[in-house]
Amino acid sequence: MISDFFYPQPGGVESHIYQLSTKLIDRGHRVIIITHAYSAPHPSRSGVRYLTNRLKVYHLPHWVVYRSTTFPTVFSSFPILRQIFIREQIQIVHGHASLSNLCHEGLLHARTMGLATVFTDHSLFGFSDAASIMANKLLKFSLSDVGHVICVSHTCKENTTLRASLNPLAVSVIPNAVVASNFRPLQPHEAKLLTQGGKGALLPPPPDPSQPVGPNDPITIIVISRLFYNKGTDLLISALPLLLRRHENLRFIIAGSGPKAIDLEQTLDSLPQQLVYTASGSPRVVLLGSIRHEEVRDVMVRGHLLLSTSLTEAFGTVLVEAASCGLMVVATRVGGVPEVLPGNMTIFVLPEVEDVVRGVTEAVGLLISKAVRRDKFHDLVKNMYSWSDIARRTERVYDLITGCPSAPDNIANYDEEWQHYGQMAHTQSQALIDRLKRYFGCGVWAGKLFVVVVVVDYLIYCVLELIYPREGIDVCKPWPVMGADDGTFGIEEVVLERFGTVRQKTRR
Repeated sequence: MISDFFYPQPGGVESHIYQLSTKLIDRGHRVIIITHAYSAPHPSRSGVRYLTNRLKVYHLPHWVVYRSTTFPTVFSSFPILRQIFIREQIQIVHGHASLSNLCHEGLLHARTMGLATVFTDHSLFGFSDAASIMANKLLKFSLSDVGHVICVSHTCKENTTLRASLNPLAVSVIPNAVVASNFRPLQPHEAKLLTQGGKGALLPPPPDPSQPVGPNDPITIIVISRLFYNKGTDLLISALPLLLRRHENLRFIIAGSGPKAIDLEQTLDSLPQQLVYTASGSPRVVLLGSIRHEEVRDVMVRGHLLLSTSLTEAFGTVLVEAASCGLMVVATRVGGVPEVLPGNMTIFVLPEVEDVVRGVTEAVGLLISKAVRRDKFHDLVKNMYSWSDIARRTERVYDLITGCPSAPDNIANYDEEWQHYGQMAHTQSQALIDRLKRYFGCGVWAGKLFVVVVVVDYLIYCVLELIYPREGIDVCKPWPVMGADDGTFGIEEVVLERFGTVRQKTRR
């Protein structure tokens, strides 16, 4: 897995990469993650780190220029990436996120080395502004020689297929998921712990999702989002005063950071004091700033509603997490959001101030009228989304591009009609001249530039093979495991089982 976006930075792409990697390890695969080094304001991460479930992370020393994206260098990453690919005996390189420069460079170098490649798109882009045109041309270059593309929603698939002029058979839809055990509704024994000390004393008390909401009871709305323009922060800032005036029992908890945080604070400072504070003096709007992913659930269980005002969204993992915690969801009808949750859990609104106010008012009315059972949401979401199922479907994509036989559980899920679906899209030739033909068709001028880039990359690869022969590169040893009876450590010989967990032998 290779991407600029990974922990310790929180986010949907980061969570997707981690959860998918751990479940693929459970299915018998060996997975590593390649990302860039992190420094302040995030906890420092550099070199090689190990996470749970034998997951290894390489933090490369790259220069970060904007929103955790590294500076595009095209060729400078090739020597270190080649070392990692050979050391770890990599067979498939899976890139994530359209705006990740490290992802695009990794896919290019992997194809030059003859490795299989997969790309997962997590975002939606337009076609008219200059930034989108340049991003789409870059995506067209990267995906011209990629084995398969995965999108997190059907809307995302249509968008990516048009942007990169792809064969629809070479694009699969595999959504995000949620660890339901980590996002469960409030438990009776937790109510007292969440109100003791620290920030918990300043936040509204967590409600019981099994109890109905009275007409005069306070209703807490949760907003968890990066405070950027594309996340609809301006829409939230405009709707917030109207909602505070219309509903005196509303409370807001806003978690997230970004350049729009200053605008949000200035808006709250400009409002009358009686509008942003209750009669007892407690704030009606609490700004938490940036929070860690493991704190998201503790914030969500304090609310009745989740409000999402995004202007563009390919999937929206936070919507699934909120529903799993027992929250009603009010979200803008953009991108792939209508595909995420059923109508009995969600109220869709237009990305307009008046409609956001209307949607929140309608959701408040449903809560008071007891027309919605929030205590049933968790069990429904648990059956809808599972990372084990996402890993199984992703593994089938790997089988298609490598020609490996499918795992027994994958074979059982597809009948004869769908068993070989998408396989014809992977029969393209891997010869260099055929690769250059595919790049040449990317545009009148861009095609010639892409051909030059690929040729230079191939020449660099030949030079690296001469200077640093792969025979002189140490191969990483298998993960050490505990001995059978005597408690000694041995070296793991992994025998991949394509269904279930890894079967291990011990060599002392």
